[in-house]
Amino acid sequence: MTEKNIQKIFNVKPEPEKAIVCGVIPKGGNRKLSHEYLEELTSLVETAGAIVIDKFTQELPKPYSTTMFGSGKLIELKSYIDENLVTLVVFDDELSPKQIRNIENELKVKIMDRSGLILDIFAKRAKSLEAKTQVELAQMQYLLPRLTRMWTHLSKQFGGIGTKGPGETQIESDRRQIKTKIQFLKDKLLEIDKQREIQRKARQEMPRFALVGYTNAGKSTLMRTLTEADVYIEDKLFATLDTTVRQFDLPAGTKALLSDTVGFIRKLPPNLVASFRSTLAEAAEADVLVHVVDVSHPYFRDQIKVVEDTLATLEIADKPTILVFNKIDMVEELYTLTMLEDEFKDSLFVSASRGMNINFLLERFQEIYNRNSNTLKIMLPYSMMDMVSILYKFTEIITTNENDDGIEYFVRIQDDDFNYIKNRFEKFLVD
Repeated sequence: MTEKNIQKIFNVKPEPEKAIVCGVIPKGGNRKLSHEYLEELTSLVETAGAIVIDKFTQELPKPYSTTMFGSGKLIELKSYIDENLVTLVVFDDELSPKQIRNIENELKVKIMDRSGLILDIFAKRAKSLEAKTQVELAQMQYLLPRLTRMWTHLSKQFGGIGTKGPGETQIESDRRQIKTKIQFLKDKLLEIDKQREIQRKARQEMPRFALVGYTNAGKSTLMRTLTEADVYIEDKLFATLDTTVRQFDLPAGTKALLSDTVGFIRKLPPNLVASFRSTLAEAAEADVLVHVVDVSHPYFRDQIKVVEDTLATLEIADKPTILVFNKIDMVEELYTLTMLEDEFKDSLFVSASRGMNINFLLERFQEIYNRNSNTLKIMLPYSMMDMVSILYKFTEIITTNENDDGIEYFVRIQDDDFNYIKNRFEKFLVD
């Protein structure tokens, strides 16, 4: 009987893996920032289910092409690993197949890089068919150039984090089969994206706002506060992967849609970004992006840059964007917020968890909606009441006034629909 079966029968949880995280500090670089990066890597490892017992860094002009660290540092690592029964070593930078193989040969434990770790977390947290397919595709693309390492070898020798492979056991050992699987998954995502496209078209008449931001910035909490919807919230990186769309009311009573997208992070694997394009289409097709920032984080400016770069990669950086600094209740020095107000013009400062300044955010939503819309007064005769459904579908009806000849409608129309409504109701327009 295997150890896994024994654990299942007796309901015994396996001991979490002991891990260490490693990073190269560029010669003359910002050591404090490099250590902050390792803190984030530590959070990722803990999200994956391991315990980080130490961190190792080496200052180098550039990483060694064969082993990342120098030979002396590897000897130090090997000694620490043996003394503390470490089973997992995670590097902050992406490792080449050769580097992984050489480091494994030296340290005799499982070696992972940041990209592989993020893919593993996504694989464990994916719930919907779409998310699972996207992650599996990214895993396959990550695996293809690393066939010398092979997932089957890992699962047999090590187990635990990094071994939740894409599925069938023979795929990993055959490059041709992996390429076939990649194409299959791409086709599958295209089908899923077509279904999503139909859903998005059905919602086109409503103004749409999309939450974007660094992972753990508080987007899901903000969505729950704005929409009063039951949205899953957890204080962990990548708590949610699937895009959630909820309806809410603007201050004037207009129905609008708010979507919450997967959080971004530094060095997000390119294959993962590419795979999640269909999920992020909600952001691409939104009228306004709401960029949520954790203002309490010491390096929130770097996080802002990561999000902006990712949006540029997705070719949606030029969309109208509201910068929202969240978690203001966690900022001790109030003058910091005053300085940021001067630095980031037109930004808003809120606490989603405590509901602070949410009304100002909703008013900003309303302002943007009004700015991107026009009003018309339409006098519709009673004989033409069959056209009312068009008004309800494409406009916001502000007021109505009945008289002997018909009903007068005062409506607000989004820019995209203005010419259509104006031309369709041209005979009934009132000056």
